Amino acid sequence: MSRVPPRFFLVVLICFAITQTNFAQTAPAKPATAKKTAVAQKSASVPKRPLKELPYTPSLDIPSMDKTQDPCVDFYAYTCGGWMKNNPIPPDQARWNVYSKMEDENQQFLWGILEEAAKPRASRTAVDQKIGDYFGACMDESAIEKAGATPLQKDLAAINALKSTSELAPLITRFHLTTYGDGMIFGFGSNQDFKDSEQVVGFADQGGLGLPDRDYYTKDDQKSKETRAKYQAHVQQMLELLGDSPDIAKKNSETVMRIETALAKASQTRVERRNPYNLDHKMKVGELAAMVPSFGWQQYFAGQGLPNLTELNVASPEFFKQLETELKREDIANWKVYLRWHLVNAEADYLSAKFVQPHFDFYRKYLRGVSEMQPRWKRCVNWVDRDLGEALGQAFVKKTFGPEVKKRTVDMTNQIEKAMESEIKELSWMSDGTKQKALEKLHAMVNKVGYPDKWRDYSSLKIAQGDFFGNVERSTMFESRRQLNKIGKPVDRGEWGMTPPTVNAYYNAQMNDINFPAGVLQPPLFDFKMDDAPNYGNTGQTIGHELTHGFDDEGRQFDAKGNLKDWWTKEDGEKFEKLASCVSDQFSQYTIVDEIKINGKLTMGEDVADLGGTRLAYIAWKNATEGKHLMPIDGFTPDQRFFIGVAQWACANQRPEDLRVGAVTNPHSPEKYRVNGLVSNFAEFQKAFSCKVGQPMVNKNMCRVW
Repeated sequence: MSRVPPRFFLVVLICFAITQTNFAQTAPAKPATAKKTAVAQKSASVPKRPLKELPYTPSLDIPSMDKTQDPCVDFYAYTCGGWMKNNPIPPDQARWNVYSKMEDENQQFLWGILEEAAKPRASRTAVDQKIGDYFGACMDESAIEKAGATPLQKDLAAINALKSTSELAPLITRFHLTTYGDGMIFGFGSNQDFKDSEQVVGFADQGGLGLPDRDYYTKDDQKSKETRAKYQAHVQQMLELLGDSPDIAKKNSETVMRIETALAKASQTRVERRNPYNLDHKMKVGELAAMVPSFGWQQYFAGQGLPNLTELNVASPEFFKQLETELKREDIANWKVYLRWHLVNAEADYLSAKFVQPHFDFYRKYLRGVSEMQPRWKRCVNWVDRDLGEALGQAFVKKTFGPEVKKRTVDMTNQIEKAMESEIKELSWMSDGTKQKALEKLHAMVNKVGYPDKWRDYSSLKIAQGDFFGNVERSTMFESRRQLNKIGKPVDRGEWGMTPPTVNAYYNAQMNDINFPAGVLQPPLFDFKMDDAPNYGNTGQTIGHELTHGFDDEGRQFDAKGNLKDWWTKEDGEKFEKLASCVSDQFSQYTIVDEIKINGKLTMGEDVADLGGTRLAYIAWKNATEGKHLMPIDGFTPDQRFFIGVAQWACANQRPEDLRVGAVTNPHSPEKYRVNGLVSNFAEFQKAFSCKVGQPMVNKNMCRVW
């Protein structure tokens, strides 16, 4: 799953990534001694300074290993034990892994760029002005503290002035345009038409919840009940900050919980949403209006700049049917409470400390176990990257991403695509007709490496010195309008869904493209100085992983042009599902934390992609080095170096609280099992490390799809 622009919570699950750093998972750290842990944790909390250049860590890092471990018993501990001991989770993080460490280093590097851009000087470019003034205003904490809750007053007054639910539409329009989050009441945005991938259509979708997922409202276990109680107390606290008395705030928090629970129960589960057919419900605007007559759709779409919209996709019709029930059931006083809560929740991070702190205490400290808030500079860097990512990305690319890295990455991608082609041709379970369609899709796939060919134009976006909240609101409006203006127009296939500094990668099934930002093509993930074995094991596996997503349980339902179309025979589809269920069943046996096991149906796409991506990378590496006499390096054979590369991208520590959230929301398995569960299916791995039948890293029922 990619890190997509967060304005539209509804983003349809058609993008996949090798890792999601916000939800990366593994077992807790096992430090050598308590004393060392305390020192490391203390040093991690000391404010860092901007980096002038990115640090270097090789793609095969021997100090990250623990050679006392048996690779045939626990390959993850063998390859990552040293890293886990030496990299305890910083107090401002929910998890800490190779990706998040790289992201942190990138942030420090961007910090230096932004500090320089913020300095007033005649030679500043237009890009410098945008990113520098945004960063400078964000760092001006005294002005933000002085403003307090003042930035919310206009919207709070508008909420207070509502007299009936028939007046909701214009205000919801404004909130959808100017606030981040999961959409007030529901979500609306733009996306490619499922059946015509060349066109962009409007998408209305479920939303309007304050907890991370609908399951938080529906599960009846003790922890879920505790979380709901904590959430309700948090809502009460925030409403008190807006001026409610404790008694009124408590009553109002119950109202919020009641409305959200009703919406949650009508929402699709994450597993249901893995099937794109469950999200494809094209209808006329009049049909939506008939489904939810209590909402002013004509006013809403006019406010969105779409007065002539005639049809759209309604991803979750049952949700909107329930919304109509709630609009009739709850009077306007209750909806005003709901809106006040969602407004302050969406904007809390951009207000004074009295709002920021409780927001952090619930969403980061309680839900994810994070003990300290990120320093101000890091939050500001993140927001600049989010709102002006392709402006900031220009400076990042200029300083970090050379043409030789791009060429070598493209060459590796071509090798892996050739491996995929040969594998498809040789598959015993796929018929010739389906193979032909699969090859057409493979040959149509577009690879995007480093950064966009055309940079985004931010010239119409006003960024002002000393107006942080205004900059956030105007940036949100800019991106909202940019997305909405796509509706009814041809798709821009050159657009990227990640900014260049992002440490991640993704495949988009409707675009049928693979995207590798410059941020992820740095050591230790991609090491220009290192031999091919660990590079193919690491970045090569990433490329293969994303490539495989085009043919997994979701991606395979889109054709070469990105249209939702069943191009498989029924028999081939059934064979694929049987092979994929082997992977799902295997991973469903692994425990995440306490009694919670992996939801193999939720993680199946990523697990299959890991498995297929590794095999493709291995084949491509062998082809690329054919005829070469490869010698052991540092005591490891070439095959051993490949598999160590496969594992070391995943070195990680994670808090138990964050593991719990990930068990519900994350389509990726914990890193430990993305390594151990993976290699246990490879005879090549077992041969490389001389593993025997009966050892944990030898799966007696080996799974293979690709």
